[in-house]
Amino acid sequence: MADIFEKLLKNAGPLGQHRERAHGYFAFPKLEGEIGSRMKFRGKDMVVWSLNNYLGLANHPEVRKADADAAAAYGLASPMGARMMSGNTDQHEQLESELAAFVFKQDAILMNFGYQGIMSTIDAICGRHDVIVYDAESHACIIDGLRLHPGHRYVFKHNDLEDFEKQMQRATALIEKQKSGGILVITEGVFGMAGDQGKLKEIAALKGKYDFRLLVDDAHGFGTLGKTGAGAGEAQGCQDAIDLYFSTFAKSMASIGAFLAGDKTIIDFIRYNIRSQIFAKSLPMPLVIGNLKRLEMLRTMPELKEKLWSNALKLQAGLKERGFDIGKTDTPVTPVYMKGGVEEATAMVMDLRENYKIFCSIVVYPVIPKGHIITA
Repeated sequence: MADIFEKLLKNAGPLGQHRERAHGYFAFPKLEGEIGSRMKFRGKDMVVWSLNNYLGLANHPEVRKADADAAAAYGLASPMGARMMSGNTDQHEQLESELAAFVFKQDAILMNFGYQGIMSTIDAICGRHDVIVYDAESHACIIDGLRLHPGHRYVFKHNDLEDFEKQMQRATALIEKQKSGGILVITEGVFGMAGDQGKLKEIAALKGKYDFRLLVDDAHGFGTLGKTGAGAGEAQGCQDAIDLYFSTFAKSMASIGAFLAGDKTIIDFIRYNIRSQIFAKSLPMPLVIGNLKRLEMLRTMPELKEKLWSNALKLQAGLKERGFDIGKTDTPVTPVYMKGGVEEATAMVMDLRENYKIFCSIVVYPVIPKGHIITA
């Protein structure tokens, strides 16, 4: 019998194979100083392009004060225990209520992490007779959630409505054949690598033709898109057609945690069946109170979103004028596409950091197809 660790030593994986050269510089780098557009890397001042601090809340004085005051009052241990047992508070329920109202849904459930939360949501909803239809460029957290699904799943080409209908026809035929189960469609509000919005309005319009429920991961749209910041569904005028709206706090709110919003009866079911929350410690009070403050600022300070868009549109226009390929982004997410492999990518990043004092990161296979590079 082979030692299960033996294969790990022989094959470190597509990213791990570069670890000796990459660690500390290309992978797991250490930025120092206050979070912002200018930080230090290895003692040198850098213009930083690689943060998710979309609205600049990470170091906003009101946010810092709310975080510090809550930590001083409660510490990180409170509340102790899972919410179902001993870790629920008025503040947790207040944040859920305010989040639901912000995205125009009846109810919401808090989650400790976005990655964990979406995986466990899929697991809670879907049984072995159910079918999942999902976009080919869905985030890794969705893909890992699909791996937990014991039933069938069909993938449609990215934002391709013709192929979406083809996969829906396959899913519908299977459901009719087995005479059991339903269909869950999963896509994203904003695709984090490419920056393009999901075809939410067009997919929602097909509810009259096919019988399905729609789950949207809007991690990059929440707080940045729509008139009020309620996300891609609001921006496209189809928020009501989204059955389950999911987002993390890691982007526009520059924090930790996530939430899922929808009809009260469905959220109640998930609240009592989502294993990652039932069997996990409650989100610490400083994060809950800090997120309440951040959400208040999203509601009452539209200038934050306006500034983000102003900066993003200037950047995108400047890149295009200089001949760079930024793809089909229609959001503040701004990729720069190039051809090449790991060697070209690492050389470019070193040049930007060492000679131009610009800290940006590279995205290569397996995150994107082989032969392509995205700088972010």
